[in-house]
Amino acid sequence: MPDLNKATLFPARMGQLRMLRRFLEAFFAGAGLAHDDCLRVNLVLEELFTNTVKHGYQGECDAPIWIGLRAAQGTLHVTYEDSAPPFNPYVGLPEFEPDTTLRSRRIGGLGVLLTRKLANSRDYAYLYGRNRIRLEFLPG
Repeated sequence: MPDLNKATLFPARMGQLRMLRRFLEAFFAGAGLAHDDCLRVNLVLEELFTNTVKHGYQGECDAPIWIGLRAAQGTLHVTYEDSAPPFNPYVGLPEFEPDTTLRSRRIGGLGVLLTRKLANSRDYAYLYGRNRIRLEFLPG
């Protein structure tokens, strides 16, 4: 796979999820990456985007969400940034317990837990007034 980089900015509006999906699909097609992997990354980014709009920005607005994609040496690197108040979604998140029923789980946290399981690695930092999440995805 040749190295390929692409980045864009989205306003924090739920209607932008369609544009986000198109951005991913175009990137994956250009990089020759599998459609199933695109679906996995899309699910993760939709969850992060939705949480930013609802909880970070407290609703739809024109505040920015930056998404960067880089495909290199068989790995997809994703950078997700917003300027919402500092929040690390991966701190204090319990491991998934397969036998836990939805009724016995506390409300919330399932989407972020899912994003943690779908990405091969992730890290969080708050830099220059932005939350930054970096994710890596391996094919398959």
